[in-house]
Amino acid sequence: MRRRKFLAGVLAGLGGAMAWPLVAHGQQPKVPLLGFLGGGSPELFTEPLSKLRLGLREAGFIEGRNVRIEYRWAQGQFARLSGLAAELVDLNVAAIAATGGRAPARAAHDATSTIPIVFTSGDDPVRLGFVRAINHPA
Repeated sequence: MRRRKFLAGVLAGLGGAMAWPLVAHGQQPKVPLLGFLGGGSPELFTEPLSKLRLGLREAGFIEGRNVRIEYRWAQGQFARLSGLAAELVDLNVAAIAATGGRAPARAAHDATSTIPIVFTSGDDPVRLGFVRAINHPA
């Protein structure tokens, strides 16, 4: 159920799909860690970040309380994106939100084949090779 609520929050915030595994068997659930990969600077992403947080909040997830977000910003230096994406993968984030066009999505896609990626792009994600099909993105 928590997985579905989180998914609904991210869909509301970014319009993508993501999920993560939770610790089970009577233990407190581990606070999920979301990776955020931005091609620009935080100042340029005020509105998208606000929408992400709102979507998460509507699904019952509050940053700093029951979800953590690790941010990586390329500051317009797109050559840094692959290294920043690798950092998020090394942190073993539950999912990566890649925003700012095709380059952050490509960097995240190239960095992992196991971590779900939510991305924004005006291009066809099938043609770009990010997903196999719109109706079955895995």
